Amino acid sequence: MSEMTVSRVLRNRGDVSEATRDRVLAAAKRLGYVPNRIAGALASSRVNLVAVIIPSVSNLVFPEVLTGISEQLQGTGLQPVIGFTNYLPEREEEVLYEMLSWRPSGVIIAGLEHTAPARAMLSNAGVPVVEIMDTDGEPVDAMVGISHRRAGREMARAIVEQGYRRIAFLGTKMPLDHRARKRFEGFTEILAKAGIEIADREFYEGGSGLAKGRQMTEAVLRRSPDLDFLYYSNDMIGAGGLLYCLDNGIDVPGKVGLAGFNNVELLDGLPMRLATMDARRREIGLKAAELVATAAAEGRERAEARIELAPALSLGDTLLRR
Repeated sequence: MSEMTVSRVLRNRGDVSEATRDRVLAAAKRLGYVPNRIAGALASSRVNLVAVIIPSVSNLVFPEVLTGISEQLQGTGLQPVIGFTNYLPEREEEVLYEMLSWRPSGVIIAGLEHTAPARAMLSNAGVPVVEIMDTDGEPVDAMVGISHRRAGREMARAIVEQGYRRIAFLGTKMPLDHRARKRFEGFTEILAKAGIEIADREFYEGGSGLAKGRQMTEAVLRRSPDLDFLYYSNDMIGAGGLLYCLDNGIDVPGKVGLAGFNNVELLDGLPMRLATMDARRREIGLKAAELVATAAAEGRERAEARIELAPALSLGDTLLRR
């Protein structure tokens, strides 16, 4: 295949067969190639945009991250542009491809797990790339977040220390929710050291919500009425579980203790404060944007930093203090 044919396909010019086009695009994807959509004399430049790629804004975690990013970029001349993946790896590839084609000054992207083509695009981007929310893994360039395994371990220690033994986990189906999976791994690691196995599990798909938390809690307590602690993968379903227990006269935390994750401020008005773990979301946004802005100002193509923040445990009112 000639260089001219490849050029035609990548520039979407000329008459090329579909079979040839598919072969060229497949090879480009494997290599992480992204076309440059900036025309003419600007083709070698970067635009003053920072690509921010997150799963969703319906998840209350990410607006706080975006607030930190926006605050930090003020006065730098850089503007965040946001893309959503809906937690789908193939969608992340598409969003990343489109954003990189406009040659942003940096990329901030949620998570450390990506498909091979997405990772190739990030590696070849030629701009600072900061992966956020998680530090349990190897970044392409820089990362800012917390250790979710550590968060799971710390919550498990607090639960075991208070004498709970019949413990259930309630959360998302974990093949694609990598951070919840890592918390679960850390959580079960500490339980195992105490000679405790997870007594029951309940999983859901789709967005978090109070209604789902109620449904899951009802299901698991009907199935296993002797449970004495419910550990939720996030605060929203945990709050739904708390409301279910209170509505049904279940003593919290005497009969059943509860804990979530994220320390969502929106839930401060609940009748009881849910035990939880603060994931330092706004600080993650601030530090990630600072890394990108500093590298861009200095003309560096990489940020090359690893910043791990400590998750903060809050026992609230739903975890006994013996």
